[in-house]
Amino acid sequence: MSSIVLSVVVPMYNEEAVIPALVERLRPTLDGLGVSYEVVTVDDGSADRTAQVLFEQGRTWPELRLVRLRQNSGHQAALTAGLHRSRGDWVVSIDADLQDPPETIADMLRTARDQGLDVVYGIRSDRSTDTFFKRHTAGAYYKLMRRMVGADVPAQAGDFRLLSREVVDVLRVLPERTPVYRLLVPSLGFASGTVSYVREKRAAGETKYPLRKMVALAWDSAANFSAAPLRLATWLGIVAFVACLGLMVFGLVVWANGTVIPGWTSLFLAVLLLSGVQLICLGLLGEYVARIYQTVQNRPAFHIGFDSVAATPAEIPQQRSAAGAL
Repeated sequence: MSSIVLSVVVPMYNEEAVIPALVERLRPTLDGLGVSYEVVTVDDGSADRTAQVLFEQGRTWPELRLVRLRQNSGHQAALTAGLHRSRGDWVVSIDADLQDPPETIADMLRTARDQGLDVVYGIRSDRSTDTFFKRHTAGAYYKLMRRMVGADVPAQAGDFRLLSREVVDVLRVLPERTPVYRLLVPSLGFASGTVSYVREKRAAGETKYPLRKMVALAWDSAANFSAAPLRLATWLGIVAFVACLGLMVFGLVVWANGTVIPGWTSLFLAVLLLSGVQLICLGLLGEYVARIYQTVQNRPAFHIGFDSVAATPAEIPQQRSAAGAL
């Protein structure tokens, strides 16, 4: 076991303006937990003085670490770097903008320990500080992901979560090039619970998730966890083939009535038939590509959480609470 109980991972990009407010709220919260901790800040190739301000804060806060990426690699990549560099028995990820209140970390840690959970999600119970567009697009995103990936994806849970060391170690060995942790973590099946909080306004600076990045996140989510885009060709092929059959009947009826020029019917039917067959073949090819993609991802088919042969009495699984049954 590590001598550090809690690691707090904070990915940052051009967050110079918000760092003083973050330190002002985060440090007393962590000092009040009564456990050893570290704060792993990850500077994602910022163009402002984010790294310098963090380094200066570290002079008076020895628990503050600075990990600096050589170039801007994206929020999820910076989060991955922080998870991989963390050393605590428990790891919390939180953004620097203070929209997710650091004070909730104490509730997360207490919930995990009291209920024997490996994952505790921060659930946004009130998003009134977000814009109308952000609230409704986020709601549509979670509905779509739950439909495509499964009901295990908690609604209104972003990247504010607590993970046990066991979960972090599993995430580290997964060969994900573009991880989307809000979907990847639920897919592992670890015992989980939730802690609700009210989402606050950004303390300073500008949002780092404009529409372009939101669309990119939605695409990565769909492409990483579902073969639906590849299978779209299959369904289009089936629909087109059925339509072709109907149009063939129409073509034969028109030909029987003698209302077409010679040769039109045969050409019409040939084009329809070949188009439908081509789309079906393209869909079948997509199915095989989807299976190759899933194999390349190399995600484990299962994770063993308990084996009665080697278990101690303390490890005997208890019935999950309603909060853990997401």
